[in-house]
Amino acid sequence: QGQLVESGGGSVQAGGSLRLSCAASGYTYSSYSMGWFRQGLGLEREGVAVIDADGITKYKDSVKGRFTISKDNAKNTLYLQMTNLTPETTAMYYCAAGLAATMAHSEYSYWGQGTQVTVSS
Repeated sequence: QGQLVESGGGSVQAGGSLRLSCAASGYTYSSYSMGWFRQGLGLEREGVAVIDADGITKYKDSVKGRFTISKDNAKNTLYLQMTNLTPETTAMYYCAAGLAATMAHSEYSYWGQGTQVTVSS
């Protein structure tokens, strides 16, 4: 079955940057939409950014202008470039693949195990 593996998380000072990566395998990558989701302690998982098979993107309002989602189809890899980070960004970040470019996590079929992002002041 499909497998996604995230990397690139870590600890960063406020105002810094991180780039998350998600390597995909085991499914028809080019036909799927992909997205980044996050979950803070005690909170529900929420959509952060999604990208469809044609490269059209959508972002959570609070990250627009600071986060950029992209993909390299030749490498079956999804990216999330995050800049101007704030402590409120701290969460576990997950990548996912599904058949539609939606911010609803229930619509995605494949999930990674997550990578932790921690932003300190």
